Amino acid sequence: MDIERILKEMTLEDKIALCSGASFWETKRFERYGIPALFMCDGPHGLRKQEDAADMLGVNNSRPATCFPAEVTTAGSWDTALLEQIGAAIGEEAREQDVGLVLGPGANLKRNPLCGRNFEYFSEDPYLAGKLAAGFIRGLEAQGVGTSLKHFAANSQELDRFTSDSILDGRTLRELYLTAFEIAVREGSPAAVMCAYPKLNGVHCSDSKELLTDILRTEWGFDGMVVTDWGAMNDRIAGFRCDLNMPGGSAYMEKEVLAAVRDGSLPECCVDDSARRVLQLVFRAAETQRTPASCNYEAHHALAKRAAAEGAVLLKNENGILPLESDTKIAVIGAMAENLRYQGAGSSHINPLRLSQPLEFLPGAIYAPGCDAQGDTTEALLAEAKRAAEKAEIAVIFAGLPGRYESEGFDREDMKLPDGHLRMIEAVACTNPNTVVVLLCGGVVECPWEERVKAILYMGLPGQAGGEAVADLLYGCANPSGKLAESWPYRYEDVPSSELYGKTADALYQEGLYVGYRYYDKAGVPVRWPFGYGLSYTKFTYSNLTL
Repeated sequence: MDIERILKEMTLEDKIALCSGASFWETKRFERYGIPALFMCDGPHGLRKQEDAADMLGVNNSRPATCFPAEVTTAGSWDTALLEQIGAAIGEEAREQDVGLVLGPGANLKRNPLCGRNFEYFSEDPYLAGKLAAGFIRGLEAQGVGTSLKHFAANSQELDRFTSDSILDGRTLRELYLTAFEIAVREGSPAAVMCAYPKLNGVHCSDSKELLTDILRTEWGFDGMVVTDWGAMNDRIAGFRCDLNMPGGSAYMEKEVLAAVRDGSLPECCVDDSARRVLQLVFRAAETQRTPASCNYEAHHALAKRAAAEGAVLLKNENGILPLESDTKIAVIGAMAENLRYQGAGSSHINPLRLSQPLEFLPGAIYAPGCDAQGDTTEALLAEAKRAAEKAEIAVIFAGLPGRYESEGFDREDMKLPDGHLRMIEAVACTNPNTVVVLLCGGVVECPWEERVKAILYMGLPGQAGGEAVADLLYGCANPSGKLAESWPYRYEDVPSSELYGKTADALYQEGLYVGYRYYDKAGVPVRWPFGYGLSYTKFTYSNLTL
């Protein structure tokens, strides 16, 4: 397609209009120029294609798709090839569903454990996050579908995310908060980068010449499209560094942009450059969709199961209580065993093609819910859980954070498990000394009960095949080999940003470089489990070492 010819034919008004979406998920179609529409959808760990009622918080239903484990789980694999395979599978599904741009992956740093969106991000370490994001991007882009790396940049809290100002020094910005994006851009070559909601040192990310032009394009050589987060555009004239303003339908500041071009305050070449980048992505998507697509959803489910197993982290295994023997009499306790917490809430919420529950794959187990789906419990539920634990050789508790505790749109209040889950663990562990805890949560939690249980298996948010993966890990059909992508402190007060995080409207990054293990190591603050920690069923012995 001759994009330069089309740009010459287009009126200035139409070029400006092209740089704003037509609807919540689509770009504008211009039949007179032969320009088709491009459909976008959320997709950090699966597609969320909304064909009817649209929203950005996962409220309305979307078309079914494979729900892979969230980044909090896949990061535990430390496996760029696995992320590449997941990206490829999501790309195949995007092609089948006529999606041209998938909004993901997220490469924001896990600055603080309370960020409500940490489950969508990879790590507290920018190198690891960048490498994993690049792998995902390569796999998805290879299918002819675009990715939108997000949220650029320094967007590490949900509190006041539309209006907050991320204030940090240049060294911290460069060494921590831009590094993952730089690696992902240079090694993954995403079709698009999404600018974040907050200001960065007083300037809205959508308006920032330093961020979007000097760093992203000039230094890193990015030549793709920049899209706003949904509603992140501030000043459309200054924001013509963002090529596409989303969501569409508002014609936000289009008249002002037209006047600015005509009076010379905004060069028309800026509009041309943005329109050109939009057209390049639109026509790439149209070309991809000309080839019939096919999906092997069974293979994708199997990949989701493998990813959940490879990302799981064995945090404790006293006396080798795991793996379980096939004839071991077990009690399964916890509502999450029959209603798995398998994904996060918000814009990444997938409508899974199928869903496996742990209880289905633990036949013969004595079951007691122990608590309700909200994480609350009663004396009657606890008594039932203790009776079940008394009848078993080993008690396996499913605990974690229900959806109301962590989601896009708000940050967690603390690092604690729900009170009902804490009481459930305490009651069962006091009844049966051979207690195993399976943790299902998208972020770090305090574990004051660790000494009272024999084993802890952290699954994160394991996706639609999480139930099968848990059973395989418990019985040794799969070997837990994941490693933590973030530190687990003993208590929230040990976190370097705990005194500032969420206390003010603006995000004050006064801890500077001392995020995660950089702080704990330098300050000599002990953690419950360090970055990179993870046990295995395999026994390792080192001998005859020489230097």
